[in-house]
Amino acid sequence: MRRLVVLGASGGWAPAGQASSGFLLEWDGVRIVLDLGYATLPQLLARVPDGDVDAVLVTHEHPDHCIDLHGLFRLRHYGHPGAPRLPLYCPDGVLDRLAGIEPDVDLAAVFEHRPLPGGDDLGPFHLTALPLPHFVPTVGLRLVAEGLVLAYATDTGPDDALLDLGEDAAPFVLDATDRPGETERPDRNLLTAAEAGTWAQRAGARSLMLTHLWPGTDPAASVDAARACFAGPVRVAARGLEVDLDRAAG
Repeated sequence: MRRLVVLGASGGWAPAGQASSGFLLEWDGVRIVLDLGYATLPQLLARVPDGDVDAVLVTHEHPDHCIDLHGLFRLRHYGHPGAPRLPLYCPDGVLDRLAGIEPDVDLAAVFEHRPLPGGDDLGPFHLTALPLPHFVPTVGLRLVAEGLVLAYATDTGPDDALLDLGEDAAPFVLDATDRPGETERPDRNLLTAAEAGTWAQRAGARSLMLTHLWPGTDPAASVDAARACFAGPVRVAARGLEVDLDRAAG
């Protein structure tokens, strides 16, 4: 099975019935989690009941991207004591946040920290994580395997690193927060849907998936704005969406 499952995609917080940023990548038996924000852990456990994934990649320390990592820690710490440690790729700030929630336990009992940004071979994938502009240290992710280029960049302002991340990606999962007043801010730390389309086009991505939409945003309007700037297929990430990566790459 080769698919990308959207566990959640809401920016900022999780409205009723939704979940914040989280994705599950399944590729020939390898399962990798990308972010685990509010309300994503139950979505993951509905597909992987014991939380037995091969690695977790977290882009940054904001809770709408990492808070349910704490629940996964508790599941593995108390439910599967003595199990092999889980590789956790993330900036250092993610561990600092988690340690502040539960300072009396050792996160290293469950997670093997592999700092980002950087690169590594991860099962069938080569991982590249590049720094991106945001309010805290943040990385964009590029996962390349035979037959797949997946790029993931959420919570980012405009930056040339997006060109390297998104080249030939199918899909390029890209921030489209469209928070009111974003384009007028002197320091840009988020993208609009139109900017997502522009950067995906400049990068040479083959398809675009908009994510991290601000609650209350009209998804159809976001797609229209991105399509005006991007020549390839555009869709919006939504909880429960499953993308056949063999078909997406074809």
